[in-house]
Amino acid sequence: MPKVTVDGTEIEVPAGATVLQACELAGKEIPRFCYHERLSIAGNCRMCLVEVKPGPPKPQASCALPAADGQEIRTDSAMVQKAREGVMEFLLINHPLDCPICDQGGECDLQDQSVSYGRGASRYHEHKRAVTEKYMGPLIKTAMTRCIHCTRCVRFSEEVAGVDEIGALYRGENMQITTYLEQAAKHELSANVIDLCPVGALTSRPYAFEARPWELKKTLSIDVSDAVGANIRLDSRGREVLRALPRVNDDVNEEWLSDKARYQVDGLTARRLDRPWIRKGDKLVAASWEEAFAAVAKVKPGASVAAVAGDLVDCETMFAAKALLAAMGSTLLEGRQTGLAYDTSNLASVAFNSTVSGIEDADAILIVGSHVRWEAALVNARIRKAVKKGAKAFVVGPEWETTYPAEFLGNDLAIMDDLPKAAVDAFQGAAHPAIILGGAALGQGALGAGLAFAAEFGLVRDGWNGFNVLHMAASRMGGLMLGYAQSGGIADLVEAKPKLVFALGADEVDFTRFAGSTIIYIGHHGDKGAHAADIILPAAAYSEKAGTYVNTEGRVQFADKAVFAPGDAREDWTILRALADSLGVSVGFDSFAQLRAAMIAAVPSLGQEGLANYGALAKAKKTKATGTIDAYPVKDYYLTNPIARASVVMQRCSAELLHGEDFAEAAE
Repeated sequence: MPKVTVDGTEIEVPAGATVLQACELAGKEIPRFCYHERLSIAGNCRMCLVEVKPGPPKPQASCALPAADGQEIRTDSAMVQKAREGVMEFLLINHPLDCPICDQGGECDLQDQSVSYGRGASRYHEHKRAVTEKYMGPLIKTAMTRCIHCTRCVRFSEEVAGVDEIGALYRGENMQITTYLEQAAKHELSANVIDLCPVGALTSRPYAFEARPWELKKTLSIDVSDAVGANIRLDSRGREVLRALPRVNDDVNEEWLSDKARYQVDGLTARRLDRPWIRKGDKLVAASWEEAFAAVAKVKPGASVAAVAGDLVDCETMFAAKALLAAMGSTLLEGRQTGLAYDTSNLASVAFNSTVSGIEDADAILIVGSHVRWEAALVNARIRKAVKKGAKAFVVGPEWETTYPAEFLGNDLAIMDDLPKAAVDAFQGAAHPAIILGGAALGQGALGAGLAFAAEFGLVRDGWNGFNVLHMAASRMGGLMLGYAQSGGIADLVEAKPKLVFALGADEVDFTRFAGSTIIYIGHHGDKGAHAADIILPAAAYSEKAGTYVNTEGRVQFADKAVFAPGDAREDWTILRALADSLGVSVGFDSFAQLRAAMIAAVPSLGQEGLANYGALAKAKKTKATGTIDAYPVKDYYLTNPIARASVVMQRCSAELLHGEDFAEAAE
C-alpha cells in the first residue's frame, strides 16, 4: 500500500486509489462536480485541483491522478486556492442568477462550493450564452443554460442504466447536453440524473416549485413498489408526502431509485379511502366506524373466515390479521393474490439467495420467466454490472430489451433440461453460476426444475448460493415467513367457501371467485379490491404507519411513519384490533409495541434488521421443466399497484413512454 503525505500528515492508501480518495482518507474535503464514486472518471470540471510533488509545478486534477508512494499533496496552498477560484469563476461565467427560482436551491453543489471556494466577484462582463431547453420526458425538468457539462448524467445513463439516451452535441462553448433526438428518457432509472446533477440543469418536473428543502420533514422509509426494498427518504409537509429520495445502502439500492418508487408518491393523496363504506344493494354507502363494525359482527362467521394479504402491506398488519383469524379458529391465510401455488415449506428455495449486491459476482446467469427491468429495475442494474465484468447472461421467456448482452433461448421451459452448448460451457466453467426464477416461471411450476438445475450445475457451493427467486411484491417474503401460503394457493381459500374474507389491501384478486362471501376490504385506495368489497374499512398507506418489510432476498428492514392518514382512516393494526372486539375474540395486543413484540416472539427473524437465515436449500427432486412462458406478469411498468394507478405522474408516464401518446407543453 503506497504511503502519501497530505498537508503534512502521512497516511497509507489502498493500491489503485486516486489522489482525491487519498485526501478524503486523510479527512480533507475536496470540491468536485464531475467526479462521482459510482461513475467512471471524466476529469473535466477541474474543481478538484491540488498541488502534488514530485510533479509539474502546477495544480493537478486529483480525481484522475493515481496516488503513488512518496507523493506530497497540498490541498490548502495559495496555488490551489487561486486555481479553484479561477475554475469556479469560469464555471459561473454563463451560469444564470436563477437561485431564487431554482428547485436545486438549498441542495445545490454549485451554491455550496461557490461560497466555499469561489471569488467574491467576477471579472467577466461579456454577454452570457444561452441554451435552448430540452425535453427529457414527464419526469425531468431541464434548464440547460445552467449546465456546466460535468457529464454525470451521460455517464450514469451509459454505465449504470445501460441506455445510451443522453449525450453531448457540438464543441467548445457550443456544447450542449441532450437526449437522443430530444426525445423523452424512457428507462426505469432515468430520474436518478436529477440527484446526480450538481447544478439546477436537471430538476424534478413533478416537484417543480412545490417546496424548499428546509420546509420538509424527512422520514426514513422503505420502497414498496417492488420486492427489492430500496431504502428511501420521504420528504413531507403537513399531511402530504411531496417527494421520495433514495438513501445510500450498498447492500440493496446503492444510491439509486426506480422512477416508479420515486414518483408514485403523488398517488398517496389521490383516490383515497377516508371513511368506512357499506354496500347496500348495488351501491356503497358512507357509514361510521360503529356501523361498519356492527355490519361485520352481523355476519357471525365463526371459524369460516379467510385473509388475503396485498402486495404493499407490512408484516405487522399481516401478523395482526393472522392473530385475529387464529382467535376465530381459522388458518386460511394467503398472500399470492394471482393464484401462484409453489412450495413454501423451505424459504431458502423461494428467496434471492445470491443477495442483490452478490449477484454482481455471478459469472453465468440464467434468467427464467422474469422481465427483470420491469420487475426489479435495481436488480437489473446489478446484473448489468456482472455482465460488464464478463458474466454470460441467458434468458428463457419472451424477448425484452435488456441493457446488457444476453442470449434468449426461447419460450419453452424444456430448454432448461437441454441447454445449448454455449450455455452449458458457461455454467460448467463458472465459479459463481446463478439462476433467477421470476413470477412467470413460478406460475408455470418451474420451481422444482430450477432447484434441479441448481443441483445439476452446482449453484450452491462454499461461500456462494446461486439459486434465486425474484418476487415482485414488497409483502411477499414477510408473508411467507408469517405463513401466508396455502399448499394450493388462493384456490384453497376459494374451495373453503369462507363466510368472511379480509382483503388486506388486496387489489389483484379475482373476487368473483368469492361470490358467496362477505368481503371486507381494509386498504387505502379505492382500487379493484374496494370495488368488489361489501364493507370498506379505510386504512393507512406505507407512508402513514411504521412497519417491517422483508425484501426478495430475505432482508428485514424497518420503515417509520411520515404523515397521518387522511380523514377517518386508521392504521391497519388498530382496525384489526377493533374488529376483534366486534367479533368477540381476543388477539393479545392493545398497542403497536405489544403487537410487534408478539410478532417477534413468533418469528424472531423479524426483529433483527438484516438478512434472515432461511437455512440450506431444499434437496432437489429430479424434475423436468414443462410448459411455455408466453408473457410476463407485469403488463405496464408504471401501473403495477393501487398507489401508482392513482398517481397522475405514473399515468402520464404510462401514456407517453409506453403507449406513445403526445402531450402538448404549455408555453413558459
